[in-house]
Amino acid sequence: MSNWEESLTPEEQETWDAFVKHTREDAVQKIATSAFVVSIVPKEEPDIKFCVELGMSIMLDKPLVIVAMPGQQIPSQLRKVADRIIEADIDTEEGRNEFHRVVEDML
Repeated sequence: MSNWEESLTPEEQETWDAFVKHTREDAVQKIATSAFVVSIVPKEEPDIKFCVELGMSIMLDKPLVIVAMPGQQIPSQLRKVADRIIEADIDTEEGRNEFHRVVEDML
């Protein structure tokens, strides 16, 4: 066990263990069997789930579609690994139409 894991409360350890189990048993299989991966760029700091799934997508050599709000800052390294970038507000009909157009293109 690493030092940071030793500092977790029992509840935090349980949450971490559940996340690891989910990642190993569910997320990896879904990513591995997908034609491509869609990742929504977090508006705030990226969370561990986003980072792990993004890394897994890259390591499994999956085409990557990045979705970001118009004008949202997208890290330059993320732009480099993305196969397609959708800059659209998917809460609007216009944004959803753009998203669907790109996804249909990818298929």
